[in-house]
Amino acid sequence: MPAELHKHHRDVTGGWLRPAVFGVMDGLVSNAALLAGVVGGGASPTAVAVTGLAGLAAGAFSMATGEYTSVASQRELTLAEIAVERKEIARNPEAEERELALVYESRGLTPELARQVAGQLHRDGEVAWRVHAREELGVDPDDLPSPWVAAGSSFLAFAVGALIPVLPFLLGFSSVVVAIVLTGLALFGTGALVARLTTRSPLFGGARQLALGAAAAAVTYGIGTLVGAAIS
Repeated sequence: MPAELHKHHRDVTGGWLRPAVFGVMDGLVSNAALLAGVVGGGASPTAVAVTGLAGLAAGAFSMATGEYTSVASQRELTLAEIAVERKEIARNPEAEERELALVYESRGLTPELARQVAGQLHRDGEVAWRVHAREELGVDPDDLPSPWVAAGSSFLAFAVGALIPVLPFLLGFSSVVVAIVLTGLALFGTGALVARLTTRSPLFGGARQLALGAAAAAVTYGIGTLVGAAIS
């Protein structure tokens, strides 16, 4: 008999990957673009550093607040719908059992087997409402995303990403070239890492993220140059 194969899948529902990835990317691109704008406007290295730190703090708190609110709202809506489902099962268990049997029929089970499976699951009320939540709402009630995890991931990730463009100025470098090179490497590296996590081409993912970040920085640099020239 051949050995049984077990596949180990990565956690794709924990609620941390999307805000963490988005936070790093957003921190890199937004702060690099912000600094490009003030550099184009003729700001001093000190002003650039202060602007970068302000952008880091403002963006990190904004990201964390937005992620917390959105995930908490989604979680509350899901829990409210689960509560409705639990009430329906308690009030009319026979109808809900038939409804579950129809779901299994639509997935290929024979009517008799579908009724047997639904009946077996409905013997335990706690099992029943969890199954209905998964089958009808498409959610796992035991693995709902945490708003605190999403907020914390977003805050830390954005702060790390936003720190990279401003780091050379904090270390005393006055030339923007160092910041450009460091930011470019970080953009390519994070894009390649995300592509690898999603089984895409790291070269394509890195190049795409680098191109998008460079475009954003170029636009804001041009705006800063125009505004700086007009004001002076």
